[in-house]
Amino acid sequence: QVQLVESGGGLVQAGGSLTLACAASGRGIDIYTMGWFRQAPGKEREFVGASFWTGGFTYEPDVVKGRFNISRSNTYNMAFLQMNSLEPEDTAVYYCAAKRQSNYGKYDIWGPGTQVTVSS
Repeated sequence: QVQLVESGGGLVQAGGSLTLACAASGRGIDIYTMGWFRQAPGKEREFVGASFWTGGFTYEPDVVKGRFNISRSNTYNMAFLQMNSLEPEDTAVYYCAAKRQSNYGKYDIWGPGTQVTVSS
């Protein structure tokens, strides 16, 4: 079973950029689809995007709007969410999640989250 910890969150001005990292331990992520989610105050958690274990990516277009990029390093057991042109509406706790040998369906491994705050 893999364990996940996010880092890289913080306070940024609107229009700025942040790159979140997700460090995995316990076993390699090569057989895991790595997803990113976020939850804003008072709102439900929403899907941002994912890096499939079989290769390829998917994004939630209404969230990403062409501004975010997901990457991964199976060698270093890490996943990344690069966020550009940040808006105050992107303020949320961002979570890394994983699911084993599946590109779709429920994620069953979650990190504790990292706070991203975008000031106007």
